[in-house]
Amino acid sequence: MTGLLPALAGALVAAGLVGLVAALRPVAPVAARPRRTPRLLVRLQPVPARTRLLAPVGFAVGIGVAALTGWLVAIVVVPVAAVGLPALLAAPAETARIQRLDGMAEWTRNLAGVLTVGVGLEQALVATLRSTPESIKPEVSRLVARLRSRWTTEAALRAFAEDLDDATGDLVAAYLILGARRRGSGLASVLQGLAESVAEDVTARRKIEADRAKPRSNAHNVTLISAAALVLLTVNGQFMAPYGTPLGQVVLAVLLTLYGLALLWLKRMSQGQPLPRFMGDQVRAEVRS
Repeated sequence: MTGLLPALAGALVAAGLVGLVAALRPVAPVAARPRRTPRLLVRLQPVPARTRLLAPVGFAVGIGVAALTGWLVAIVVVPVAAVGLPALLAAPAETARIQRLDGMAEWTRNLAGVLTVGVGLEQALVATLRSTPESIKPEVSRLVARLRSRWTTEAALRAFAEDLDDATGDLVAAYLILGARRRGSGLASVLQGLAESVAEDVTARRKIEADRAKPRSNAHNVTLISAAALVLLTVNGQFMAPYGTPLGQVVLAVLLTLYGLALLWLKRMSQGQPLPRFMGDQVRAEVRS
């Protein structure tokens, strides 16, 4: 027994030394295999999150309606309505465009005020970052970052126009590029006049958008009333009984499709067309072609 303990201790020491040597040996790192994203998820990434949520919910509701009423057309109509109606009745992109124009007018006015102090154009652009409206703050932040990264002023302003992707943004960038080339003292007054012009344009567009909002509101109310009446008549009345036949379901699908096309037509009528740009690579490609 007394001889076993020293032998066991020696074995443990030897095992410890072997483990220490093995741990200290350099081991070549094993390259981790990149995880492959399923093709279905790659294709669904451009789809808005709201659509990815509403489509399966509408499909499940459509299956439930078809099981309760026997209307197989509900399997197609309900998910299409769940995805399409919010998009057709949502506020148009013109509202966001007006907010961006208002932000451009305010930012241009602030820039003109900073230039009157006597600082250079680049320093004035950097100084306006703190007071930039939220609607264009990402674009101005990238402009300031490019200037701090030793971009030339003209290249940074051209990239700024590309980020804005707007005809008014092209106009502001063009004035700033001319000011960067000539380094004159009248840039502040020119920018002040441009800001006033853009502000007047914003006021006019808001009035037009207020007039366009009236038919959209009427279409929204009529659509909600029609949908509620359709559901009540389907559940409680015999008025929709003829549409339960195969031919009736085809007629119902055609009528609902025409109604959806009418809403799409109304949405396109109430949308304003953006003014054509005159700066950028796309414009130069169109001119060359």
